[in-house]
Amino acid sequence: MADNRNELAMLLSMIDHSYRKQAWHGPNLRGSLRGVTAEQALWRPAPARHCIWEITVHTAYWKYAVRRRLRGETKGSFPLKGSNWFSVPAVLEDKAWRADLAILEQEHLKLRQAIEELPPNQLFKLSPGSKHKNVTLIWGIASHDIYHAGQIQLLKRLQRR
Repeated sequence: MADNRNELAMLLSMIDHSYRKQAWHGPNLRGSLRGVTAEQALWRPAPARHCIWEITVHTAYWKYAVRRRLRGETKGSFPLKGSNWFSVPAVLEDKAWRADLAILEQEHLKLRQAIEELPPNQLFKLSPGSKHKNVTLIWGIASHDIYHAGQIQLLKRLQRR
């Protein structure tokens, strides 16, 4: 079986640049959230549209979901109840906003560790309980961060109008 250490290193670099390291495309996910207040995070461009806070928790959840799939773990260890899109406080709470930002950070670090620990020969195998290869899940979660970073940037600009 081929040694896929270089591919794993490249995927880790993608994860790092989509979340925290300087990227060519502009703000990464963490950078797009820098300086966002709880008030800004709860703002909606229209009724029934997602706010920055919801997007933040959504991205944390999918980091958890990919990590769980890479490791073959069962559901149940995400810090919040629910899945995919979560309810956010109706009342402005800076402490709750900071707590949800911390969940995103923790889930990113756990995901990164799971990728680092992935045996290189498992990279192109199907992820347990998934119809996707591990490499596809990792590439996808990096793309997911970039996509939502762009949404957050757009929401911040719309708020200024």
